[in-house]
Amino acid sequence: MPPSAHSGCAPGWVDAVIRIDAIWLAVGASDLRGGIDRLLGQVIGRFGSAQPHHAYVFANRRATRLKVLVFDGAGIWLCTRRLQEGRFAWPQEDQGELHLSAEQWSWLAAGLPWQRMRAHATAGAIAVV
Repeated sequence: MPPSAHSGCAPGWVDAVIRIDAIWLAVGASDLRGGIDRLLGQVIGRFGSAQPHHAYVFANRRATRLKVLVFDGAGIWLCTRRLQEGRFAWPQEDQGELHLSAEQWSWLAAGLPWQRMRAHATAGAIAVV
């Protein structure tokens, strides 16, 4: 049976549904107790507006939970990732401008020490404001 015929999410399923052209990190701690509307307010307050096909990533004070808000041009998606153990290596506000490669973003989202990797020179899709 081909992967698309199985119930559940096949590899690459999210990529086919949600296109993300840029990822923005809201550095420092964010209040994640609210839902889509509260996070959308934080996006507007920090970034000016939610752009189509952009993802906005927030972390709680303890850096044990991430919420990702994605505007796909027609609606808003909200994803949550929580670590059972440890913390995300989340950048603090005083780190200045920061650019992550796609591989570094993958490590950050997995809870791995992404700062130990070097960003590739072509990385520019992920920015911190």
